[in-house]
Amino acid sequence: MTVLNERVTTNNNAFIQDELTKSLITRSLKYIKAGYPIHFTGPSGSGKTSIAITLANKLKRPVMLMHGNHELDNKDLIGSFSGYTSSKVVDQYVRSVYKKDETVTESWKDGRLLEAVKNGYTLIYDEFSRSRPATNNIFLSILEEGVLPLYGLKSNRPYVKVHPKFKVIFTSNPNEYAGVYQTQDALLDRLITLYVGFKDKQEEAFILSEKTGLEKDEATIISSLVQNVREEFHERTGAPSLRTSIQIAKIAKNNDIAIEGANQNFQQLCMDLLGHSVVQGLEMAHADANDLICRLCKKTT
Repeated sequence: MTVLNERVTTNNNAFIQDELTKSLITRSLKYIKAGYPIHFTGPSGSGKTSIAITLANKLKRPVMLMHGNHELDNKDLIGSFSGYTSSKVVDQYVRSVYKKDETVTESWKDGRLLEAVKNGYTLIYDEFSRSRPATNNIFLSILEEGVLPLYGLKSNRPYVKVHPKFKVIFTSNPNEYAGVYQTQDALLDRLITLYVGFKDKQEEAFILSEKTGLEKDEATIISSLVQNVREEFHERTGAPSLRTSIQIAKIAKNNDIAIEGANQNFQQLCMDLLGHSVVQGLEMAHADANDLICRLCKKTT
């Protein structure tokens, strides 16, 4: 497969797009421009957020980033009163008459969702399924009727119309991940859901080489090892991601550790960085996890 060397800046880092990722972004751009919200789902560390940011930047509108969590509520999304402001006017135009007017008004602060909806921003709702379904129900009115209900706002207006340039991109981890709520079917039915998985060995090796400056054969050793570890997980969650591969590559390079499967220092580095995920995901003892990682290291030589 031909891997394309295309970089997009996300959070001051170079986001390197392989051929599959570029195709995914191109298709997603067509869908979102047609008026459909996009939902990227897949395992942690597969690049969903970076892809969402890249897609949002292509729309050339201000981008609002919002993270899902179980404490998120309508006050965070719509806004709330943040206190009071007062003003005084003293009128002594006529000396014998003293007049003072004092006005007290409540101060309102827009929530992120309301700000994005009113101004036509592109909203990235990262890991939205970590928020309670009752909280996310507010998106049903936005996506179906094109209005944002103003719950709790002391106003004659019951809602705000959605700006025609407002777009929303969702990301989520699979339902089996800890801290994730089951998303309501009514919301999922309004989204175009696209799966983002881990890269294959060749694609990951290319990214490692580009990001860390490793030689291609060294990057391939690391990507092969991490790929072999992932295969041990089968359908279990918690498999090591590209982030772990980059960590191994950077530490090995910075400390002049030979990236060779038979090198004991390299094996120890891999045990340190991969051990916890193997212990947790495969429910193994630490000694057994280290034995597995050592064996898979030697397999890369």
